[in-house]
Amino acid sequence: MATVTVSQKGWVVIPAEIRRRCGLEPGDRVNIVEYAGRISVLPVLRNPEDEGMGSLKRKGRGGSLTKALERERARERRRENQRK
Repeated sequence: MATVTVSQKGWVVIPAEIRRRCGLEPGDRVNIVEYAGRISVLPVLRNPEDEGMGSLKRKGRGGSLTKALERERARERRRENQRK
């Protein structure tokens, strides 16, 4: 466990070892989340659809929910364009 100090401006430096393990690089964005009196620093996903680690994949039905959603949105756009 690393101990850091909060600066007068509220800045906190994430130790280099933790940044390396988490793959954080200069310019990366993070979310600060507070719950139950605890603070967590969570990396912002660069591409949430690709980094969802299969959480939207349908089992036994073929294809992923992400692809199904993309197809449905394309159909909706076509319908909207036909109304114009």
